[in-house]
Amino acid sequence: YRVDKKRGEVKFVLLTQNSRGEYLLRLVMRSRDQLDQVQRALPELLADFPQIRVVSVNLQPVHMARLEGDEEIYLTPEHALKEELNGVPLYIRPGSFFQTNPEVAAALYAQARDWSNGVGQVWDLFCGVGGFGLHCADQTTRLTGIEIAPEAIASARMSAKELGLEQVDFRALDAAAFEGAEAPELLIVNPPRRGIGDGLAARLNRSGIPLILYSSCNAETLAKDLEHLDGYRVERVRLFDMFPHTEHYEVLVRLVRR
Repeated sequence: YRVDKKRGEVKFVLLTQNSRGEYLLRLVMRSRDQLDQVQRALPELLADFPQIRVVSVNLQPVHMARLEGDEEIYLTPEHALKEELNGVPLYIRPGSFFQTNPEVAAALYAQARDWSNGVGQVWDLFCGVGGFGLHCADQTTRLTGIEIAPEAIASARMSAKELGLEQVDFRALDAAAFEGAEAPELLIVNPPRRGIGDGLAARLNRSGIPLILYSSCNAETLAKDLEHLDGYRVERVRLFDMFPHTEHYEVLVRLVRR
């Protein structure tokens, strides 16, 4: 696709690899005009590269710097790429968030599990594909996961089913606005770079939730949120080099009720 001439079809080629060397391939295209040509070429591509497990076409017709559009067309029977971290199956689907570094993500999830104290009821807000909540849950845990992206929720439900977890409720909702009927023993938040925001922080201060695990990829918004979470004190902090050779990193904070 030529931005200057507003002509062409293929805008991006997005390739995701799991730790077993398998791939999810997405072609972001302007329209359906060349979809038949892609489908005709697909058998030869998969024969040459059998490690490609999932192929999809994403339609992004708008002339602007948007990575993807709203419509996803799957060209393979499989719609998700499986990853396994610490024995927990997780599924990467087009349009869903997944940590970029599997080795460091495994350490991050394991640390959250160690800090969770094996509680009976967990809320996992901004849950993505469910990595945090599924690591902190067992057969007796009542787990609620909230994420606005339906594709991510579909992945989380696949994982919960494979693990045999029955007391699990993953829902596609706005995590920043979620309010449950009964406060959990543990709240996990893993928001986007903008943080959880003043409104959610205020509700958490009033909630009575005894333990919060906050995972952040932006230390500046994390610091701002911690100022507003004045009903809690920071007990432990750990940094994870999720993005090697860059200035960015992931932070996990354990907060306990004052």
